[in-house]
Amino acid sequence: MFIEAIIADKGRDVVTIGIDASVADLVATLAEHNIGAVIVCDDAGKPKGIVSERDVVRQLARSAADLMDRPVSTIMTRNVQSCALTDTIDAAMGIMTRGRFRHLPVMDGGELVGIVSIGDVVKRKIAVAEEEAGALRDYISAGV
Repeated sequence: MFIEAIIADKGRDVVTIGIDASVADLVATLAEHNIGAVIVCDDAGKPKGIVSERDVVRQLARSAADLMDRPVSTIMTRNVQSCALTDTIDAAMGIMTRGRFRHLPVMDGGELVGIVSIGDVVKRKIAVAEEEAGALRDYISAGV
């Protein structure tokens, strides 16, 4: 099973924010879309980072005083790991597990084409396991 299957189901819409947007804008975007992370893009639309609600909370714990006015670029993760449409779901899960993050941008030919969360990956793996279990039950009940 490949990442492309998840993207086909959930779509290619990716919520992004500009690199100069404020953390207040970021928080509003996260709340508006009910999501946990946003890809930070430059003026040309190229991904330059990723920022999650966890990043905001960690920064609040360090210095809350001016956080909401700072640019999102000051709290984003710059070394963004990504996956491709042709990567397996297990490979993406491994990237997220090793990196200890829950959101992974999906790239195709240098372009951002989606984002998958650990929840998307687990949901797909459960669906596959249920399909396999159903096929085995059908096989056994057929008495073959």
